[in-house]
Amino acid sequence: MQKSNMPHSSGRTLRRLFLIALMALLAGCSSLRLAYNHGDTLLYWWIDAYVDLNSDQKSWVKKDIDDLFRWHRKTQLRDYVQILQTGQRQLAGNPTQADLMGDYDEIKSRTQLLLFKALPELADLARSLQPEQIATLEKKFTANNAEFRKKNMKGDKEAQQKFRYKKSMEQFELWFGSFTSEQEAQIRKASDARPLDNEIWLDERMRRQKNILTLVQKVQREKLSKDATMALIHTLIKDSFNRLENSERKPFFDAYDESTVQLILTVIKIATPVQKAHAQKRMQGWIDDFNNLAAEPK
Repeated sequence: MQKSNMPHSSGRTLRRLFLIALMALLAGCSSLRLAYNHGDTLLYWWIDAYVDLNSDQKSWVKKDIDDLFRWHRKTQLRDYVQILQTGQRQLAGNPTQADLMGDYDEIKSRTQLLLFKALPELADLARSLQPEQIATLEKKFTANNAEFRKKNMKGDKEAQQKFRYKKSMEQFELWFGSFTSEQEAQIRKASDARPLDNEIWLDERMRRQKNILTLVQKVQREKLSKDATMALIHTLIKDSFNRLENSERKPFFDAYDESTVQLILTVIKIATPVQKAHAQKRMQGWIDDFNNLAAEPK
């Protein structure tokens, strides 16, 4: 790709861009296969919304995304099938907290692999951004934070717990179908048992955003080479993943993780055979879609 003549600049779209855009577009979709086949376009729009790509960047960013999806289709989808098959087996039995934490670690590992695979492309994007694009990125972060406050921090503790519970229920209903009022009461109790401190989550968001902006500004200011930029992004990704383990807030994060696992275990425990069959069917649909996607020559 001809990128050597581009101005060395900044580039964000790091941890969140290439994976969150990819998986968020799939998470609630009734047709995963359709969503995945249009994922390259959706990811391009996602990036463009953050940095407002110029005419020169658009063509090679699209090609980079196409290449990433091609690699992902050929090498990663079979692994996702295995993760889902593990979930099916666990759902049919009595999963433990250790089982669910193992699932989380496996997903985190696949996420890291995808981001590290995209390092060269992320570095190219970082070195090509213009100052006004960094400003656009910063404004996008500010708008996202305002949206977070509006949705997650509205009202008193009870209102915030209710909003968090409703978001969780959207996911549980996606997998298990509808719940009875008695089940909902038990789920609400387990949901409310999770520590609630949206100020912490907002601060963590802003911390990550500041680190990203610091990185891209350094790349632009010092006209860093591609290798140097890749090294910075690699460190940022690792630090982002390790942040919760090395944070002064670790007790809060640990308590939140443990109570979230207990919430999921509660749902599985109270789910009826019909609800579990609903979840098994949805997982099988994703398994079939991933197998079909992996087999397609695209």
